[in-house]
Amino acid sequence: MLKLGILDQSPVFPGYQAGDAIRHTVELAKQTERWGYSRFWVSEHHDTSRLAGSSPEVLLAALGAHTSRIRIGSAGVLLPHYSPFKVAENFRVLEALYPGRVDLGIGRAPGGMPIASQALRYGRPKERDELFGETLRDLAGFLSDRLEPGHRFEGVRAAPLVETAPDIWLLGSSGFSAERAAELGAAFSFAHFINGDGGHEAMRRYFADYRPGPLGRAPRANVCVMVICADTEEEAERIAVPLDLSILLREQGQFQRPFPTYEEAVAYPYTEWDRLRIQVNRNRMIVGDPKQAKARMLAFSEEYGVNELIVVTVTADPQARLRSYELLAEAFALRG
Repeated sequence: MLKLGILDQSPVFPGYQAGDAIRHTVELAKQTERWGYSRFWVSEHHDTSRLAGSSPEVLLAALGAHTSRIRIGSAGVLLPHYSPFKVAENFRVLEALYPGRVDLGIGRAPGGMPIASQALRYGRPKERDELFGETLRDLAGFLSDRLEPGHRFEGVRAAPLVETAPDIWLLGSSGFSAERAAELGAAFSFAHFINGDGGHEAMRRYFADYRPGPLGRAPRANVCVMVICADTEEEAERIAVPLDLSILLREQGQFQRPFPTYEEAVAYPYTEWDRLRIQVNRNRMIVGDPKQAKARMLAFSEEYGVNELIVVTVTADPQARLRSYELLAEAFALRG
């Protein structure tokens, strides 16, 4: 049976404020737990007016308090910006609060423009890619109290000293994170919603090259994809129009532009090249009525060789987003 989880980026819907976006995220987690989704992940973005989720650790504390069963996690903490010791302590606090329910998803993307990355690192130099594996090993050591003998921080323990640890997932939209996940034993999530190309090969190599390591003992994987589901195919296509334009504008560097309304998207002066880009970007999403969406999601998961999809749904209307998740839960007969 295909499992479904959710990635929520706390989008700021047209006509709403950032505070509303955070409250929408909390309400969505409560509702999707009732509908039977397996996990609820939140993202990290910086210096943007479009997405309100900048601190997954803080948001997860609230989500855990408002839910009781669904797994909660980050997708992800952008580790190159931070001390692995502090990340370990943040997630040990979450594990103490909600034992057995926490996923620590790790990414290496900047999460914003270069100036925001510089502010996050506060003058520290950018971490080189070849050091990412070492940082991950340190994180695992702090979470398990098993730093390698002779490590410069040997003896330092991440508080609180809890008996359980969060599951570690590496997130990526290329083969790099898949390789690191296989090398270090982590679970792996491919961001198809970011990159519609190369994911199948990255996933194949992950399973082929996997070996147990400090981040895990057995291979586990899922794929994150955009899905818009509505009662009819026509309505789903209508809801997808603003998302098509939003993705196009981001590709053109318009990161601060608010998420468009349907009316704005219809009136936009598209060029022939714009329409070609929209067609290509549709490879990153599944759009349709419940029957169509289910069939396409099942085929999509089989192509990737995974039994779990993480769904991200961004619309111009919060009610349309809720309805999309509700219809998917009904189509897959999820159980709360």
